[in-house]
Parts: sequence; C-alpha cells; structure tokens
Amino acid sequence: MSKMRVYQLAKELGTTSKKLIEVMEGMDITVNNHMSTLSDEEAKQVMSILTGKSDEKKPEVAKKTAKITEAETGLSEKPAEKKPAKAGLKAKEEQEQKPIGRKARKMIQEEKRAAMLKAKKPKIKLEGQVTVAEVASHLDLQPAQLITELMEMGVMASINQPLTPETVELIADEHGYEVDYTEDELEEELLAVREADHDAGKKEQPRKPVVTVLGHVDHGKTLLLDAIRSANVISGEVGGITQHIGAYQVNIDDKMIVFLDTPGHEAFTAMRARGAQVTDIAILVVAADDGVMPQTVEAINHAKAAGVPVMVAINKMDKPEANPDRVKQQLAEHELVPEEWGGDTIMVPVSAIKREGLDELLEMVALLAEVCELKASTDRVARGTVIEANLDKGRGPVATVLVQDGTLHVGEPIICGSNAGKIRAMINEHGERVQSAGPATPVEILGLNDVPMAGDSFQAVSSEKVARDVASRRSEKLKEASRKVQRVTLDDLFKQIQEGEVKDLNLILKGDVQGSVEALKDALTKLSLEEVQIKIIHTGVGAITESDVMLASASNAIVIGFSVRPDSNVRKLAEKNQVDVRLYRIIYEAIEDIQAAVKGMLKPELKEVIQGQVDIRQVFKASKLGNIAGSYVLEGKITRNSQVRVIRDGTVVHDSGKIASLKRFKDDVREVSSGYECGILLENYNDLQEGDIIEAYIMEQVAR
Repeated sequence: MSKMRVYQLAKELGTTSKKLIEVMEGMDITVNNHMSTLSDEEAKQVMSILTGKSDEKKPEVAKKTAKITEAETGLSEKPAEKKPAKAGLKAKEEQEQKPIGRKARKMIQEEKRAAMLKAKKPKIKLEGQVTVAEVASHLDLQPAQLITELMEMGVMASINQPLTPETVELIADEHGYEVDYTEDELEEELLAVREADHDAGKKEQPRKPVVTVLGHVDHGKTLLLDAIRSANVISGEVGGITQHIGAYQVNIDDKMIVFLDTPGHEAFTAMRARGAQVTDIAILVVAADDGVMPQTVEAINHAKAAGVPVMVAINKMDKPEANPDRVKQQLAEHELVPEEWGGDTIMVPVSAIKREGLDELLEMVALLAEVCELKASTDRVARGTVIEANLDKGRGPVATVLVQDGTLHVGEPIICGSNAGKIRAMINEHGERVQSAGPATPVEILGLNDVPMAGDSFQAVSSEKVARDVASRRSEKLKEASRKVQRVTLDDLFKQIQEGEVKDLNLILKGDVQGSVEALKDALTKLSLEEVQIKIIHTGVGAITESDVMLASASNAIVIGFSVRPDSNVRKLAEKNQVDVRLYRIIYEAIEDIQAAVKGMLKPELKEVIQGQVDIRQVFKASKLGNIAGSYVLEGKITRNSQVRVIRDGTVVHDSGKIASLKRFKDDVREVSSGYECGILLENYNDLQEGDIIEAYIMEQVAR
C-alpha cells in the first residue's frame, strides 16, 4: 500500500475525513487535517480496525477505537455486525444489512460504480491546484453562487482561492458531475512541503497584528499614521527619514504592531478580490467635525465584506466643532455600535495634530490583537502575501510583501502567484537591506520575473526550476479560467435567472449628489421581483472609480452611475474585468431597465459608443459666437456629428450636446484624432472651463 492521504482513506472506507480523524485520535495516530499523509502501517491499522479485523496485539486500542467508531460512524462493537459509515443515502439501506468486510465493501463500490455508469454522470477533468473560478467555469456556475455553496459547507473561499480535491469532488457530486482529478506533481510538492512543516509540530509563537487604516479623504488617515510613526521613530535614525514601502512597524510596550499604509480601501478591495486575508484589524478614521462621509461608508462595507474586526479612531478632537456623539450615532446606523452604548466596537477619540489619544489607540489595538490570538512559526517554509507591487526603472519588478508564516531569506527561490523568481535583495521600512524576514514582517523584495498583483500569495520553494514550472502552469490555467468566467450583465440577466445561475442581483450605485443616490436606492429596494433579489452592496457620491469596479468584480455586481461617468482608465478596467457599467440620467429609466432585464423584455437598445475624450486647455470668448474650447484630444477621436457631454471632476454638467463647429487652426474639419489640438464650439452651451473633459460619443441601435 503506497502512502495515503486521510481524505483518500476516508473515501475508501465510505466515511468523512472529520469522523476518520476522530477515530484515529482514539488510536493515538496524530493527524492535522484531511490532507495529512499516513504511513503504510498506520493506514493498515486503521483499515483493519474499521473493517472488523482488529489487531490482536493491541486489544486496548481496538476496544477504545470500537467505542469511538460506534459513536461517530455507526459501527457496532461486534465484528460480525459491523456497519460502515454513511456513504450516501442510496447505499445506506444496503450497508445497514451487510457485514462490512473486504468482499462487502468491494460489492458496495461495484454497485456504486454501476449506478454512476447508469446515471452517466458527465466527467470534468481537473489537474493540480484548482481555484473557485476554475471549478465554477467547469460546472457552468457563477463564482458567486459557488462561493455561497462553499460557505454553506463551512468552507470560506474567494474567487481565486485554491480548493482541496475532496471539496471539489463533493461540490461536483452535488451538481451531478464526476471528477477526473490528476494530481499536479509540482503543486503536490508545494503542498507536501507546507504539510511537512505543520506535521513536524514546529512551535508557534504569538505574532504581531497587521493593521490597515481606512477612512474618508481628508479625515486624517495619513496624518494619524505619521503621528503614530514619529512617536515611534528609532532615535538612531537621522531626522527620522525612512524609505516608504507601504508598511511599517511600531513598538508599543515591547509589542510590535504592523501598519499597512496602502491607498485605503482600493488595495483592501484588490486583495479581497484575490482571496487574500492579510489584515487582522481595520482602524476606521472618522473626523469628529465632518462625521460619516460617503468614503467612510465605503470603507465600512469593505471591512465587513472581508470579515475584519473594525476599531474607530474619532480624529480632529482638537477642533471646536468636534462632535464625537454625532459620529457615534452615525456609525451606529451602520451597525458599528460603541462599547459604552452596549455594542462591541472600540471607539477612541484622538487628535493626530496634537498627538493626543494615540497611546490609548495603540493599547486598544494590542488588546484586540490579544483577543484574536494571532500565532505563527519562524521555522516553517516562508509564505505570505503581496501588499503592493510596481515596475521600477532601475530595479525591475519590486513587490512589497508581508511574510505571514515562516522566515524568508535572501537567495531563496519563490513562487508568487503566477510569477517566479529568486530573492536578490530584501529591504525593510527603514531602507536597510536585510538578510531575513520573520512572520508579520513587511519587506520589499527584488528578483521576480514580472510584477505580481496585490493579494497574490507567495511561497519559498526548493529550486528556481520548480518556481518557473509552477508559475507557467498557473499562468496558463488563469488565462483559461478567465475566458470561462461569466459575469452578470443586464443583457443576459434573464437567461442566467432561467438557468438558475443568478438568485441575487448585486448593485453598486454612484450618483452626482446624495439625494439622487438615496432616491435611486429607495426605488430599487422597493422593487418586488419574484425572480431575483436586489442587493445594493455599496452606494457613493462622485465619479465611478477603480475601487467601484474592483468591488463589482469581487462580488459579481453591476455598477449603475447616475449623472456620473467613469474616466478612460476605469472604463478599460471594467472591460478587462468584464464588469457591466450602466449610466443613466433619469431614475425611472434605470428602474425600467432592471425590471425589463429580469423579465427578459429589454427593448432593442441604443448603445452608446464612446469615440474619444478631449481635454479643454483654454477657453476663448468670441462675442458673436460664444465660448470656444481650445482643446487637445486625449484618446480616440472627435467627429463633426458626434454627440458630446461635458464632464467636470467626474460629474456630467452637460449631456446630449451637439457640435456647432470643429476646427483645426482656421479650417473646418470632419474629425480630429488623438494627439492633435482643435477648437470646439458647442450648440447653445457656453459654460465651459479649463480642465473640463468633452466626451464624444455616437448612439448605435443594438438588438438584445
């Protein structure tokens, strides 16, 4: 008998891994989880006892095990009457009537095989490490639906998270598929290294908590971080100058805390979309004078979605108009109830400018970290997550990583998502080169072959060849899975509802003013649709941002913009992530479209095709004609018959406009392409300002 994993043995015995592990504990066989390997002797011992042939040399073990197996798997104490654990409802009655010996087990397996052949279950071929997105595409499911099913099974996973073969088999079986699973030797090697580390029982020590600071713009996030940092600057540092790597450590009563100084919730969302759980605690900064603002709500939604405990720092307490009670009241409306009001959210009043309340804030972080009981081992193979990454002209791909377990050393080959490399250098937050980094330590690493994505996980491996081979395989599989992932869009919503793929319609609403957003939200939540439940996962005021698109991608949502526009970068990101962005100027049109999409009755639509964007560099006043926009075409083109809209700071100030005159120097022209300057006069509209964007588009009729 070759070495066997716990889940494989459980499958062969017709029981679950959980029950088998409990049985083995009674036999003094220690295993960590269903992926642990058993020696030949251990597997034989378990098989002999569970099939009724107890080991005569170990009567005490057999007796002890018999009691557990009787309680856990339904096996009787008498060998002649032993019954197997449940192997599915169909085989249950037959199994209860048969003694479970080798012949009986063989018979049951043959019957099961025959039943499978009769049912002609379609096979899906899988190899190596398979992610949620990959399994969903093979089962013709939406990733969001599969994530929900996994949660019901007690498996917390996100779209790019790898699943165990056992979990994949269970899910496939539920949907009437049979899995033809081939182990990828390289992925197995990585898994075996991680397992060997855990099986070796290497001592775990308490580790530093990792904290992310979130909040609305101008509420003092950066100032608070700087205040915390400067209060903890090492005296040896000349003038406290450090190299910014997006993360640093702070010492409070000889306890270290790691702060991630990332661009707020954007990075937070990017990591969540990629299944990374990096942050242990989120500190929400709210200004005591402004109170809860749109981005504050956004930050709360992101932290809740990631399942991270939230603490609140009520900043700007030095201001005369500071009103902390009003802030607490507003936060309570978003289910963050302060402790003194009977809730469980820690709220600390601080002043970043006057450096007041910082010690109490850090003490509370340390206290919350103690409650979380965060542990890691320094002796294991290093693994962790990418916080941010960029391409440096002089140094090549640079990634800021957080080591989450084990110790990372210079010179080690690593696999990082679908990238590989060998660590040439590691730099800490003080700009110093270091040779190693332990658990919960942020460092900048050089030596990867390409720029990884925020949220990618990394692991040290035995050789550069292994790293390169794994990276190329993962890269191919990711491309394949992304081609198959089907996003929810209004156009095919009816089809997806009919096929049972969509039960919830997730929406992200953005508008020009709070009143419009609230009106749209109220109207949509009052829609009583039998086919689908509308869930509004985020609302906000202002232009549609990359953060909105990333949140939509992570939660398979549709973005609805009311009198606001995405810029060209956001539009490209939405196309890349296949996120449906719908733009409206009238509330009832948005409601009618959603109602019609659910019922499969969307009329042939006039689809807007963006031709280009033009930047107004100077405005010339012509007394007889009006204001002429001296402009530069940023991308695409603008034509004489284009319809145009004027966008100021992401908000539409004029729509469905027409061009009265389009000139290059003094000549009338039909079109102007990107990279060229032109003069534009609009019909009946003169309120133009420098810095405005003119968006040129045409309407095309598209059949649904």
